[in-house]
Amino acid sequence: MDIEVLGQFAVSENGQSIVPTAGKPRQILALLALRAGRVVPVATLMEELWGDDIPRSAATTLQTYILQLRKHMARAQAPHSGRSPKDLLATTLGGYRITARPEYCDWTEFQSLAARGSTALAAGDVRPASVYLTRALALWRGPALVDVPVGRVLGVDVIGMEETRMQVQEDRMEVELRLGRHSALLGELRTLVAQHPLNENLCAQLMTALCRSGSPWRALQEFRRLRERLHRELGVEPSPRLQRLHQAVLSGAPELDGGEPFVPLVPGPSH
Repeated sequence: MDIEVLGQFAVSENGQSIVPTAGKPRQILALLALRAGRVVPVATLMEELWGDDIPRSAATTLQTYILQLRKHMARAQAPHSGRSPKDLLATTLGGYRITARPEYCDWTEFQSLAARGSTALAAGDVRPASVYLTRALALWRGPALVDVPVGRVLGVDVIGMEETRMQVQEDRMEVELRLGRHSALLGELRTLVAQHPLNENLCAQLMTALCRSGSPWRALQEFRRLRERLHRELGVEPSPRLQRLHQAVLSGAPELDGGEPFVPLVPGPSH
């Protein structure tokens, strides 16, 4: 069974899709696929589908959706596979479980590559870190589960996945800055800052890239834009660490001239 969640949702068995077109069965399959090999309690599935407004017919309706998923699996199974749809999507005490371990899952591969990149970055091995992090981000084909209706449970999963993606993007930007690829990063950093206008780490990385590309005045503009957004939307000032970077730009600090690696923000919370 192959599972893809980093963009459009896809699950295939024997090379054939088993993803239903109807929204709620698709939700169930997405939740079960993300937890392949683990039991998903009936209560969790109901919460995902109906939140706090669970109908009286919920148990019967859920069983109908499970039956529909098993029919999709039956059509995709190879002859004489030795496994029935009930083997693939098993009923357990209090829940359901996809028993097959995914032969491929893009989310699992992303996490593996991201971990290797993070380890290399922590060790100062920036070139292999760049390779791993770039490969990890290339797996994303759009927002996670972009074509699946998302309820309360999947919503939490998607938020976590997107936050992990953002951290990997920030790590990759740091790696590329350390490798001196300042000018090449400008377009990508501008896009990321536009998509995440309150993210101080991305703003700091863009400011650093602009300074090293010979445009400190543009870096000051980015700081002013962020400060205005923070005032307007949150009523707060930029963090002390970003303000220190601002002062470094104003004073023409030598670490911003492109000669030495410069990591503008130490780990910590951002707005």
